[in-house]
Amino acid sequence: MKAGQGRWCVVTGGRGFAARHLVEMLIRYNMFSVRVADLAPSIKLEPHEESGTLGQALNSGRATYVSADLRDKSELVKAFEGAEVVFHMAAPDSSINNYQLHYSVNVQGTENVIDACVEQKVKRLIYTSSASVVSDGVHAILNGDESLPYPAKHNDSYSSTKAQGEALIIKANGTSGLLTCCVRPSSIFGPGDRLLVPSLVSAARAGKLKFIIGDGNNLYDFTYVENVAHAHICAERALASEGPVAEKAAGQAYFVTNKEPIKFWEFVSLIVEGLGYERPRIKLPVFVIMPLAYLVEWTYRMLAPYGMKVPQFTPSRMRLLSCSRTFNCSKANDLLGYTPIVSLQDAIRQTIESNSHLRAEVRPRKEGPSKASRFLGGGRVADTLLWRDKNQTLIVLLVLAAIYFIFIAPGSTIVTAISKLLLAITIFLFINGRLPEKILGCRIEKVPESTFHVPEEVSHNVALSVASGWNSAINDLKSLCRGNDSILFVKIIFFLLILSILGAFSLHSLFVTGIPVAFVAFYVYEKKEEEIDGLVLKVLSKGCKLKSDIARKVLSSKKQN
Repeated sequence: MKAGQGRWCVVTGGRGFAARHLVEMLIRYNMFSVRVADLAPSIKLEPHEESGTLGQALNSGRATYVSADLRDKSELVKAFEGAEVVFHMAAPDSSINNYQLHYSVNVQGTENVIDACVEQKVKRLIYTSSASVVSDGVHAILNGDESLPYPAKHNDSYSSTKAQGEALIIKANGTSGLLTCCVRPSSIFGPGDRLLVPSLVSAARAGKLKFIIGDGNNLYDFTYVENVAHAHICAERALASEGPVAEKAAGQAYFVTNKEPIKFWEFVSLIVEGLGYERPRIKLPVFVIMPLAYLVEWTYRMLAPYGMKVPQFTPSRMRLLSCSRTFNCSKANDLLGYTPIVSLQDAIRQTIESNSHLRAEVRPRKEGPSKASRFLGGGRVADTLLWRDKNQTLIVLLVLAAIYFIFIAPGSTIVTAISKLLLAITIFLFINGRLPEKILGCRIEKVPESTFHVPEEVSHNVALSVASGWNSAINDLKSLCRGNDSILFVKIIFFLLILSILGAFSLHSLFVTGIPVAFVAFYVYEKKEEEIDGLVLKVLSKGCKLKSDIARKVLSSKKQN
């Protein structure tokens, strides 16, 4: 009998990026028969998979597929039947910062996984965590080990809920004989990646990768996807060992990297240059771009209900691009026997080769939406400001003109203008409600009550955003009181200065200048995107050259003195 026959393992989220590599590695090593569990009702293989390892295993019965949602415990109980090991790798897309979604999967879903394992007497449970569970996204981590605590506040919903899920897994160790451990990869990349490399290429094609955020010296640990799969197998073998080895390995979390720290922007440069794009060269100080990032984030919070999509240019993302994050893998080496099986150099080469379809020379002409459209979120806001739906744009302009002449032009203050607007809306709604269904044969459109209903999910998300903003402000105030965060102090001063400048303008001035600029600037930028980008790049290049010349003169004068 072959080693894998009669012994089953389950991989949750088995059609995900890293999970696919683990599934294939498990099949190749002939350790177990593999049950691939994921959300889709049935498995759809890509062309290269049909004739590959997975396709052959599915045909021979050494692998099967089962549809299972982590949020439904009954489905998990059925999926785990007869399994000896569960590799819990399922998680939502980390780029989606939706706390409710991440909590339902990473926390509540993980609770269901643990309960199903206990019910089906699964022996071992290996959880795919993340190195970001110990990062607040603000402070650097250099050679961090597993003694690092969870931060008081995480950088995003994904990291926060991953930490909560990890804590549940560690706590469950020993429950009804179940042995558990957590693997913490750092920045996974490799063939099949649909997040890191495609986003870099998208940014390069849009002209956004000309810039380095910060000084470009921040170090990062990346983990090749094959090494991530290998780490999971090392963890499973350690837990399967009898005696002190399993006792020491169980109930622990382990950092897993390629053990070759590299400058973040050097890694980015190697990837994009390998695919035929220019490497980033212009350095932008973090304190310069952060106010803009906060403005983009604030704009998104205001316009998200009207169709604006989640922007990439946010404060949390800017911090990630400028902070150092390296980790020590000694514990994984000592207790799991983990060491990378693919070097960073070979990993980058294989990643570039697997993404040949993203090379610069095969770039389709003017693919995808314009940068102006992406900045505006690609929804109704973009359609209005870019004049795509001319009827909608004209209606909005007429409404804004009416608001201006009725409320702004007479010189009203903000409070007066708002009160007048609310008064007009109240009168309109009352009259609309009292009018008959038809007047002189013409049907009168009634404003439905559902117009003012706020869905529970939307109100919940708004409440979470308000609470998150409040907590963030309180944490900033605490840091100021301690007097140990000079960068935060400078940011707040800079923000308040901008606010005071904006406050000097009257409501009339802001309305008269802001509205026309919004309806003209985005439209012009979309039509003349390449010319404007080229002009901005020239100005920035000259600015950097001027800065270098001044610095050189200052240094030479100091030497002469």
